[in-house]
Amino acid sequence: MRNSTLTPSQMYWRTNLRYLVVLLSIWFAVSFGASILFVEELNAFRVGGFKLGFWFAQQGSIYTFVVLIFVYIRLMNRLDAAYLNASELSESGAEQKSMP
Repeated sequence: MRNSTLTPSQMYWRTNLRYLVVLLSIWFAVSFGASILFVEELNAFRVGGFKLGFWFAQQGSIYTFVVLIFVYIRLMNRLDAAYLNASELSESGAEQKSMP
């Protein structure tokens, strides 16, 4: 399906879902990859006296998730503003066309 055939609300939700997939993929990669797959390599480094792999398993994925929440908020505020402005412009254009 092409973007030109999508309604503004469909484009809005498609963009929203794209944001969610990307951000949750990042979280999965950090929480699964850093704390399970690459734990041995990361344990060669230390953070605050703890091995980095252990730190990611216990704290790092949680911190990453919190940061991603704020990133999502920022992205959604921009998306809302863009679609709110677009809908206001289209409504004002429709009102002007209907006025004699």
